Amino acid sequence: MKNPEESPWTTHRTRTTYDNPWISVSESDVTNPGGGEGIYGVVHFKTRAIGVVPLDEEGNTWLVGQYRYALSNYEWEIIEGGCPQGEEPVEAALRELKEETGLVAERCEVLMDNLALSNSVTDERATIFVATGLTQAEASPEECEKLEVRKLPLVEAIEMVHKGIITDSVSVIALLKLDADRK
Repeated sequence: MKNPEESPWTTHRTRTTYDNPWISVSESDVTNPGGGEGIYGVVHFKTRAIGVVPLDEEGNTWLVGQYRYALSNYEWEIIEGGCPQGEEPVEAALRELKEETGLVAERCEVLMDNLALSNSVTDERATIFVATGLTQAEASPEECEKLEVRKLPLVEAIEMVHKGIITDSVSVIALLKLDADRK
């Protein structure tokens, strides 16, 4: 029996079909595990996805609401952003937290790491943090971000996941992990 970690795919040729500062798209001519010939497209992310759940001493957290262009929908999420190569993920988490909410954290610890967000079509990975020891400063969102910031009890944010109000994968993972850890 072959090693299950060895790829059963054969790649014949790969070319980049799209490239911008945030992503590139490649298309490969392949032979699939069943022997069929075809193409496989992959979206390559140039940053690591970062998620941050701020928690205060009273058990509150903050969510960010914004219109997501790709989904044509308004979404509630934990604080999220990208970590470019050369930046430490924890530094990106602290930067995104301050940019989006104005919160400054004394501590920022990994909740989950190396999550594959949509592994059938992208190579995007995520790290999720919990930020504590919070003080309020001024937010400075990016030009493309029109954000609504909402402070609420963590249990209400978790309930928003269970009700299907929060559907963003990084947010769902983070909030359900925190819920499981509380029990």
